[in-house]
Amino acid sequence: MNFFSGISAIIWKDLKAEFRTKQLLSSMLIFAVLTLIIFVFAFDPTKDVVRQVFPGMIWVCIVFAGVLGVNRSFVSEKQNDCLTGILLAPINRTAIYYGKTGGNLIYMAIVEVIALPLFAVLFNYNIPAASIFPLILVVFLGTLGFIAVGTFLAALTSNARSSEILLPIILFPVMVPVILSAVQATGAILSGAQTADWVSWLKILTAFDVIFLTVPVLLFEYVLEV
Repeated sequence: MNFFSGISAIIWKDLKAEFRTKQLLSSMLIFAVLTLIIFVFAFDPTKDVVRQVFPGMIWVCIVFAGVLGVNRSFVSEKQNDCLTGILLAPINRTAIYYGKTGGNLIYMAIVEVIALPLFAVLFNYNIPAASIFPLILVVFLGTLGFIAVGTFLAALTSNARSSEILLPIILFPVMVPVILSAVQATGAILSGAQTADWVSWLKILTAFDVIFLTVPVLLFEYVLEV
């Protein structure tokens, strides 16, 4: 089995298992909607207030719902020693990482497609048409960076006794550049700032994504043996 066939096999396995039970997606969606409802009651939805807090609310929803997804990436494979079976499969171990990353990215895309329009509706916030494509680009790059780091660290902590507690502790400090860049770029785009004001943050997001999609090529083979 070649490298890309291994990636697609891992993604298909995870998606098939998830859509059979829908446990992970439903948990992520419920968490995202509950976060949204809390914000609705916490802030006076006036136009000025929404403009100021909307970028932060978007990324709080994305990050905390995403933690549920990446946390289950490898923890679920520990049942019945499924992870050992995957490691024994005739594929490059790096393909396991990219397959898990691809699956998590699909889960997050589904959550975002539902949650982000819901944000705009409940807060009565009209996103300018000219901002939609740049906003989608920032959300994609920010989500990709989060998933790339989260999946890698989920593999690293999968053998720990309290992996579900340990992962957020080590994930959030590493995620500071992504969260900061994503929030700043989102705020600049929604406020109608000039392109130069958010492109610099976009470059940071892109660099971060490239780094954390490259590092696993060198390290992931050894991470699962820790």
